[in-house]
Amino acid sequence: MNTEKPVLDVREVPSAGKWIVFSIQHLFAMFGATILVPMLVGLSPAVALVSSGLGTLSYLLITRGQIPAYLGSSFAFIAPIVIATEYGGPQAAMMGSFLAGLVYGIVALLIKGLGLKWVFKILPPVVVGPVIIVIGLGLASTAVNMAMYENPGAPPQDLIYSTTHFTVALVTLAITIICAIFVKGFFGLVPILAGIIGGYIFAYTQGLVDLTPIAEASFIQAPDFLVPFVSYTPLLTWEIALIMVPVAIVTIAEHIGDQMVLSKVVGRNFVEKPGLHKSILGDGVATIIASLIGGPPNTTYGENIGVLAITRVFSVFVIGGAAILAIIFGFIGKITAVIGSIPTAVMGGVSILLFGIIASSGLRMLIDNKVDLGNKRNLIISSVILVIGVGGAYMQVTEELSISGMALAAIVGVVLNLILPGKEASMGDEQMFEK
Repeated sequence: MNTEKPVLDVREVPSAGKWIVFSIQHLFAMFGATILVPMLVGLSPAVALVSSGLGTLSYLLITRGQIPAYLGSSFAFIAPIVIATEYGGPQAAMMGSFLAGLVYGIVALLIKGLGLKWVFKILPPVVVGPVIIVIGLGLASTAVNMAMYENPGAPPQDLIYSTTHFTVALVTLAITIICAIFVKGFFGLVPILAGIIGGYIFAYTQGLVDLTPIAEASFIQAPDFLVPFVSYTPLLTWEIALIMVPVAIVTIAEHIGDQMVLSKVVGRNFVEKPGLHKSILGDGVATIIASLIGGPPNTTYGENIGVLAITRVFSVFVIGGAAILAIIFGFIGKITAVIGSIPTAVMGGVSILLFGIIASSGLRMLIDNKVDLGNKRNLIISSVILVIGVGGAYMQVTEELSISGMALAAIVGVVLNLILPGKEASMGDEQMFEK
């Protein structure tokens, strides 16, 4: 546990001045990653801001204001959202997100009744780590295409290489790396935001930014919400469930790890109080809220932990303030227009680093949990997951849908872990979760 005295403790109410300053500071740390996901999958960044704010407020209520966590767009769901959208449009992705939120709720109930040990029997680090690596590497081509081509969404034979776009992406990447490595204090925690701003300015000098939509945008403008029974008629199919649900299982395992780290930073055991069942339920409700208005699934952010660690501002009132500001920003048309004017090359530049970090975090999970890859069982499970996930393997479910990539890799990994002998070796150093 961390014994360093906090600037503001978890339930401490700041003065009005501190509340505004600390809330803005916290939102800026979350801003870049929160808007990046919807931009990559074709959803509205303004809606993502609103759903992020509403999701965070619901999370704080469900956890009874005991966990200082901000929720933002989940990168793990990028590929599944794209696949679901191709299958049945944005409404299919929203239905899948809704199902993912329900899975969180079911797992929360099971954890409350059965404890945590069963989760790690199904999803030990040797399964979750390689799956996270697959998530990052599976997005690598998306980042590179956005960085190199004028039309990154076109078929491979129609892609148009652009030296200007690639230069903008590399400059954006360089700014992001410099901020992450050399800049100290709070600004060192927002390299994504700094990279986007710096890359945007450079892209403007290269003629890639059109400011006309910003000038024409209204100051107050409602986001393009995607509401069931209003914007579309919900359609629930097994295909949609197979696309999204496997991802939820993996992100739940990530959530548990985040709560352990957050507990160490803040100096309180959030696993015991208010309990992981409540934090996972809060995550699920936030994802359901997002699905009902057209936002990407929400999750607790690693950036949140970094900001808390360096600022020592743990107050849930500050987290709530950041959430309220996110909702307000979502209704400001000028901000939405600025976000919409960001060139794909800029987003490609930050994505090169960000997706690589996702893959590296899976490797870190294996290392931190002391998973022995010299053990044949562990080596087989991780190898099969990586090759199936990155290699493009797929299983045809219907004429229209196949299970592929991370979802298939996760399913195969879980099955291998359950049927191969010697399960003890796959647990690594996870005894701390056995509560």
